[in-house]
Amino acid sequence: MSKQSAAWAVPVLAALTLCPSPMSAQGNGQAAKTSSEAPSAPAPRHDISGLWYPMGAATGATGASNMPEDGKPAHQLPYTPAALEKMKTMRPGNGTREAPATKINDPAVIYCDPQGMPRQDLYELRATQILQTPAKVLVMYQWGRVWRSIWQDGRDIPQDPDPKWFGTSVGKWEDEYTFVATTVGVDDRTWLDKGGRPLSDAMVVEERFHRLSADRMQFTVTVNDPKMYSKPWVALNIPMRLLPDSTDVPEMMCSVSEFMQYNEKMGWGNPTTLYGGK
Repeated sequence: MSKQSAAWAVPVLAALTLCPSPMSAQGNGQAAKTSSEAPSAPAPRHDISGLWYPMGAATGATGASNMPEDGKPAHQLPYTPAALEKMKTMRPGNGTREAPATKINDPAVIYCDPQGMPRQDLYELRATQILQTPAKVLVMYQWGRVWRSIWQDGRDIPQDPDPKWFGTSVGKWEDEYTFVATTVGVDDRTWLDKGGRPLSDAMVVEERFHRLSADRMQFTVTVNDPKMYSKPWVALNIPMRLLPDSTDVPEMMCSVSEFMQYNEKMGWGNPTTLYGGK
């Protein structure tokens, strides 16, 4: 495998390559339970809180796990002409349109810019801590140590929101076991996924957190962006398992200084040079 394929198919930080196994539960090894184990008890009502981990591949190295950028006809997205035009300017480090390391212009890779939504769900989805208050649901991600708020205080989805890296999220309970979050107003400087798919200011992201049992939850992410895609599509649909409270979650952060050290060791030079770097 080439240096480029080996390094850009996984997170590029040197600290991360030295990271131990993703999860460890103190004293009991519960975090290593396999997906074949049956759920243990009924789901609590109106409760998705806890530390959750995906049961299956959710790294999204070549794009959204359900629809990767792998060239297969079944994974071809319904791009609009505007999307195809925008993609000509996007040079990802993964997928069928993989660019050489010195040509990559993925802002999350070359600048450590925030991933934004829905990419935060679609790339390196690992330990995800969910906390609930009467006014909001807080979602905290292992990758990037990022947290975001989903308002559940009865407010309407904003019609003309100011753009933010992670948009504005409003949620509600569809039934006793299903919490649905809608996110709008994502900054269109972000990329939809690691495979180099585009998004626009018209994008609406729906996240469905469906509690199946005491320790199982189905997590689904649907993208609806009429400027970029002719119809909505499911980017992620994956079961998640509840981890013990004793689980120690390792840091996974994009550090510019560590990134540049790693880049130098790989002998690539500075891939940001073409985009204003020194």
